[in-house]
Amino acid sequence: MAKRDFYEVLGVSKGASSDEIKKAYRKKAKELHPDRNADNPEAETQFKEVNEAYEALKDPEKKAAYDRFGHAAFDGGMGGGGPRGGGMGQGDFASAFSDVFDDLFGDFMGGRGGGGRQRAARGSDLRYNMRISLEDAFNGMQKTINVPTSVTCSVCHGTGAESGAEPTTCPTCSGMGKVRAQQGFFTVERTCPTCGGLGQIIKNPCESCGGAGRVEKNRSLNVNIPAGVETGTRIRLAGEGEAGLRGGPTGDLYIFIEVEEHPIFRRDGVHLSCRVPVSMTSAALGGEIEVPTIDGGRSRVKIPSGSQTGKQMRLRGKGMPALRGTGRGDMFIELAVETPVNLTGKQKELLREFEKLSEDNSPESENFFSKVKHFWDGMKN
Repeated sequence: MAKRDFYEVLGVSKGASSDEIKKAYRKKAKELHPDRNADNPEAETQFKEVNEAYEALKDPEKKAAYDRFGHAAFDGGMGGGGPRGGGMGQGDFASAFSDVFDDLFGDFMGGRGGGGRQRAARGSDLRYNMRISLEDAFNGMQKTINVPTSVTCSVCHGTGAESGAEPTTCPTCSGMGKVRAQQGFFTVERTCPTCGGLGQIIKNPCESCGGAGRVEKNRSLNVNIPAGVETGTRIRLAGEGEAGLRGGPTGDLYIFIEVEEHPIFRRDGVHLSCRVPVSMTSAALGGEIEVPTIDGGRSRVKIPSGSQTGKQMRLRGKGMPALRGTGRGDMFIELAVETPVNLTGKQKELLREFEKLSEDNSPESENFFSKVKHFWDGMKN
């Protein structure tokens, strides 16, 4: 026996609203509930029929499919008019194959293939590149930035329609957002060219945004940069990206940090290093030097006598703050023993005198030349 029309089952017209459909269903379900119709053997069948009709018509996507294809929308018969019991015609097989392909790959390709229309499009994420100094990375900061972006239209409040107007169901796809075309053996499904996959069109678009629901505008944002950021740090500001199309959700704004090179300090994670030149006499005799720290302070460092170029000393807790966690890194002082230049005659004379008296004061040189002599002797033998 052929199925009754779902609208006829619920007793509503084809253009009934969702509220009218729900109201009619409740009335019918109450009338036909088996517990209230013990003496009516057909009540249970009719009750199931009402539930089936409501399940199909309460969902806008299923309703649109039913309006377009009738019962065939739910029993695999959209492809053609071949008999169910007999062999499947080419159109039926193509439609069935398309449905199976959609079930398997619909989510991978960007959405279910059952013809459901797309939701309002989400706005794009935005990227903002920010350069800051090492001092700002140490202290943290608040900075105001200007971001060119799309914002929700204040005239239509993102609907894209003139005030009071409502979007209407797309006549091309009947609200499905997709259209199907037969191409030989296969059924090809494409985004509806009329509504762009939204399932709705706007007959009276907003003059301010042209129906897009958003307009281009520069926005000023106050951004908090936490202490300890480094090059490559990404800060996400949820909902501060581009406004969605026709009331869709807003994207996010991502701020990428680049910390400029410093003229004095080099950074390695939470640690800092500073290369400090010292005179030859200070390195030989030892002494004390004053070095800067990233917080703007000064620290005095003792130089051991006989220090060589490359010797490092650690200042604990004088580095960068940890971005996640507590405490600070260390600062390393690297000595660079400086050879004097532009010597006067007197200075040269004193250095030559010093050299004569320094035969036993250069252990590294003695060790090196001893190895060189051993190397040469080995080559001769």
